[in-house]
Amino acid sequence: MYNEVVDVLSLDDVTKRFGDFVAVDHLSFSIGDGQVVGFLGANGAGKTTTLRMILDILRPTSGAIEVFGGPPGRDKASDIGFLPEERGLYRGMTVLETVIYFGRLKGQSRAQARNAALPLLDRFGLAPFLSRAVERLSKGMAQKVQLAAALVNSPKLLLLDEPFSGLDPVNQSVLEQEILSAAHRGANVLFSTHVMEHAERLCTRLVMLARGRKVFDGDQEQAQAMLPGRVRLRAKTDPSGLPGVTRAERLPSTGDGWTDWEILLSPGAEAGDLLQICTEKGFALRDFEAHSATLHDVFLHLAGEQPETRRP
Repeated sequence: MYNEVVDVLSLDDVTKRFGDFVAVDHLSFSIGDGQVVGFLGANGAGKTTTLRMILDILRPTSGAIEVFGGPPGRDKASDIGFLPEERGLYRGMTVLETVIYFGRLKGQSRAQARNAALPLLDRFGLAPFLSRAVERLSKGMAQKVQLAAALVNSPKLLLLDEPFSGLDPVNQSVLEQEILSAAHRGANVLFSTHVMEHAERLCTRLVMLARGRKVFDGDQEQAQAMLPGRVRLRAKTDPSGLPGVTRAERLPSTGDGWTDWEILLSPGAEAGDLLQICTEKGFALRDFEAHSATLHDVFLHLAGEQPETRRP
């Protein structure tokens, strides 16, 4: 049994170098309390390298990692589930035998692994394919087998590296539900992605990397608060001088005397306050629509690059 008061996962000032290249640069964060943490960053930001250090596949150049209160190692395997970015299944093995095999690797008996595998595969729609070889499966089906292998031991820490890559929208939705279900059962989930929409739907917390360094650690509300809000309104008068407006960009006119404006609010200003000011001042409006910053906007602001631009 692990001490319940310690973090499930903790990284303290971790750096990983490959020769002169710094893949992970003084990274610190911890996970506990049943969180779903999005590990966000462009390809090549250091996410996969970090996950491999957590699994003890790689060793840090400096800094310390603790998993369940101790150093990473093979003795933690029974409580960890891992879905690698490079899918690793034995092509000639059947669906059921694959999941049983991974359960055995994590310390389960064959009977335990089989009893855990069957309902998982049924839930993923793979029950009719238990005896089919992995090499005869579609990419999406094979990925669900790999996910079942990651979940077969009911892990306390679930690590997912770009889990949505290559999945169609239906299977992406299945995977999202499984992540939420795992968290509901008490698992702590850390999943890496460069697709911000998945993080927006799933995460209770975000850790953002750029070029190996942590640039943000917090929840979505905190992330969105880092950027000023935007408002699109339709008015007859220039709104630039209204309190709380940093910039007003005039959009093409509708030709009926009304003009659309894109408003950038001042830091700390709220769209609702601007609407109230317009009402109090008799500032005529025909349309008023507030827009919060997206995680994509925040990432561009913090990292200075598109999430998809860096090479792995």
